Amino acid sequence: MKLKMKFFLILAISSMCITNTWAEEIVGKWKAMDDRSGYARAKINIYKLTDGSYEGTIEEIYALPNQKEPYTDKCFRCKNELKDVPLIGMKILYGFKKNINKTDEYTDGKVIDPMSGNIYKGKMRLNTSGNRLNLRGYLGTSALGRSQTWVKIE
Repeated sequence: MKLKMKFFLILAISSMCITNTWAEEIVGKWKAMDDRSGYARAKINIYKLTDGSYEGTIEEIYALPNQKEPYTDKCFRCKNELKDVPLIGMKILYGFKKNINKTDEYTDGKVIDPMSGNIYKGKMRLNTSGNRLNLRGYLGTSALGRSQTWVKIE
């Protein structure tokens, strides 16, 4: 009987440790895949701030396979203080917080689409293996938006 009790105690502690490590799996480098073309468009670094929220900046932009250079290196369609900001180093995700009810979901954030210059509400969901991130940007309700799946590279 004591052996069964020890087994369940170890199992419970292990599952809590696994759940806590999922929280950090969103942190790292991601390859942003374009939902329309299927090509990698940028390398994004997602990091956690001291207040517990998550942000992401562009570290590298990729050219499409038939081009030598990326389409642009500035956010030329952005408005106000983001107008013509260089894409490298630009913060495109901010304000995301871990959903306390779903350990794989991050909500209440904003996403900037540097190709259109628009800012959207956003939510993210990490797959169970921690190597794919589904990012949904939307206006008003999440039914009115679009999704991209990013691939973890570091």
